Amino acid sequence: MGEFELLAKLRERLPDPGRRVDLGSGDDAAITVPGGATATSVDAIVEGVHFRRDEAGPGTIGRKALATALSDLAAMGAEPGEAYVVLGAPDDLGEDYLLVLLDGMLELAAGTGTTIAGGDLTRAPALTLAVTVVGHAGSAEELVPRDGAEVGDLLVLTGEIGGAAAGRLLLDQPALAEAVPEATAERLRARQLDPAPRLRSGRALAHAGARAMIDLSDGLAGDARHISRAGGVALAIKAAAVPLAAGVAEVAAASGRDPLQLAVGGGEDYELLAALPAQALAEASRAVGAAGETTLTRIGVVAAGDGVEIRLPGGGLLEAEGYDHFAGP
Repeated sequence: MGEFELLAKLRERLPDPGRRVDLGSGDDAAITVPGGATATSVDAIVEGVHFRRDEAGPGTIGRKALATALSDLAAMGAEPGEAYVVLGAPDDLGEDYLLVLLDGMLELAAGTGTTIAGGDLTRAPALTLAVTVVGHAGSAEELVPRDGAEVGDLLVLTGEIGGAAAGRLLLDQPALAEAVPEATAERLRARQLDPAPRLRSGRALAHAGARAMIDLSDGLAGDARHISRAGGVALAIKAAAVPLAAGVAEVAAASGRDPLQLAVGGGEDYELLAALPAQALAEASRAVGAAGETTLTRIGVVAAGDGVEIRLPGGGLLEAEGYDHFAGP
């Protein structure tokens, strides 16, 4: 099948466009009619870097590609709107594989209210998906940047971390699965292969008054530094308060790793780290709980100075750097 025939089949699967889309996929460009403010982000996943085809089916890969991009909108507190997908497919992938991949993406799009409004298709040496997402808010002031943290703010974290890093260990070293029940191992692998963007939690935190926010794609240690540098403040995190996903401690111990170092240094959890005024904590906790995605935990404070300090119960500091795609973990 040629490129144009495959594009036509892909477009046939797309649902009717969302309310802000006047002209969707099929023309030279999409036409949207947004109101208020928009937030736009681009994210890419590449075979051999972010996923492996022998570990995840095409539907799962499609969901991950869209989920990682939507997570950036969650970190802004934006309502998801449109997505534009560039798909680079190697020669050995046929029509059926690519259609199932799109179906996985459409499954998440439907669940999050996202319109896939266009994109491009090309051959590539490795399976690559680059996704541009556009989110919406009533005004720019409703969106949450990284640079707004103030001294005295509380640091809060959605959900639990370390699951994706532990899942990566289980995929790389299957024998480690003996350290946890199979259901737990499956949940950890899913955190790595099939993440969920915290969109409702992000909007709840924004409405509750969060002043700075970021999604944990490269690990708590690394992503916290972005908030610190952007705001010109220091972040003081209590290691004992950081919630670890079930099974992380056992998998880390079985692999000879420290559980906290694995959790705060590993990436791809896609939870949200936010700074908010102390008086907003109760409302934020209630709102995140009502959103129905996950929980909210206070893990530290914003202080004067610079850098990130993760303090252990005995008074020492946890050494962890987060993940850097060019420098490694």
